[in-house]
Amino acid sequence: MYLAKIFVTHKKSILDPQGEAIKNALHRLDYDSVTSVSQGKYFETKLDCDSKEEAEKITDSICDSLLANPNMETYRFEVEKVGD
Repeated sequence: MYLAKIFVTHKKSILDPQGEAIKNALHRLDYDSVTSVSQGKYFETKLDCDSKEEAEKITDSICDSLLANPNMETYRFEVEKVGD
């Protein structure tokens, strides 16, 4: 069994209005040292695979086909063995 931790964020070239709103709210709370905020998504999937390489291949396919919009978002993931 493998656990994939998936992080999806906007590409640098894409405006992140929710991140900007959070940054502005932090400034109103006197957190003036915050220079930027990037909002994203986090997913965890458990995969019943025979190898880490297989789990990584499936996770990459899941991200490409469903979890991330390739026009606006980028993703990265970590796969680790869990259980036996």
